[in-house]
Amino acid sequence: MRHGFLLIDKPTGFTSHDAVAVVRKTLGEKKVGHLGTLDPAASGLLVLAVGAKALKVVELFSDLHKEYEAGVRFGAVSTTYDAEGTLEEVAITPGWPEPSATDIQNAIRDRFIGKIQQVPPAYSAIKVGGERAYRKMRQGREVNLPARTVEIDYCKISSYEYPALSLHVECGSGTYIRSLAHDLGSVLRCGGYLSSLRRTKVGEWSVMEAVHPEKVAWAHVRPLKDVLTSFDSVEVSPEEALDLSHGRSIKKEVKPDVIAWCEGLPIAILLPLRDGTRQTRARKVL
Repeated sequence: MRHGFLLIDKPTGFTSHDAVAVVRKTLGEKKVGHLGTLDPAASGLLVLAVGAKALKVVELFSDLHKEYEAGVRFGAVSTTYDAEGTLEEVAITPGWPEPSATDIQNAIRDRFIGKIQQVPPAYSAIKVGGERAYRKMRQGREVNLPARTVEIDYCKISSYEYPALSLHVECGSGTYIRSLAHDLGSVLRCGGYLSSLRRTKVGEWSVMEAVHPEKVAWAHVRPLKDVLTSFDSVEVSPEEALDLSHGRSIKKEVKPDVIAWCEGLPIAILLPLRDGTRQTRARKVL
């Protein structure tokens, strides 16, 4: 069995869990997870980790930047900040005209580029007191999510004819494009919600390389030796690999998070000891 990453082009209507379940069944492999969810109403790139060793290195990819093609609809707001929620029309403020493309781009430049404070949608998978926020909302319980710092590197208009706006967005991990659509409508005083979303990139991986979840094969799984090429590595002997797997230190001078390899397989994520002995141990055994 191969351990590696799989690029999926998730269709709309599929949850991220649905895509994982299909891949588990198709490949006959129970150990499958994802590097970050994608809303059911969204389509595009979903990166899956296949195999126990692949799941253990997911933490190394937690801060990957992402790119999206986002559709925004002005003139209404949504309880979920997207087309799946209950919509309420918003009348244009008297004396405040429909926003022009220049108005929109200026608002983006002034309010939504760089590190910004963003409140996630109440209907989100964020845990509040150990429970998903969207579950509390569905049960009629109040959810107040605090603002958090996110980073938007690039946000430009792809096309616009009121009330339909298309944006290309490049952002850091944890950014909610639904919140961006809602907040942009609020700033422009016309209301807005996310009408469509397609994720096109995760880190250096593109949706152009991805396959439909129902068409996957083992040949599509990228082996860990290719996935981990950007991380520093060190070769260890079978004896050293055994020591690391049993929690013992070995004589190696390395930097934190170096990957130890043995006979073509990743063995551990290393952590150097700070005792002057030039030894290291496994921070995580793979």
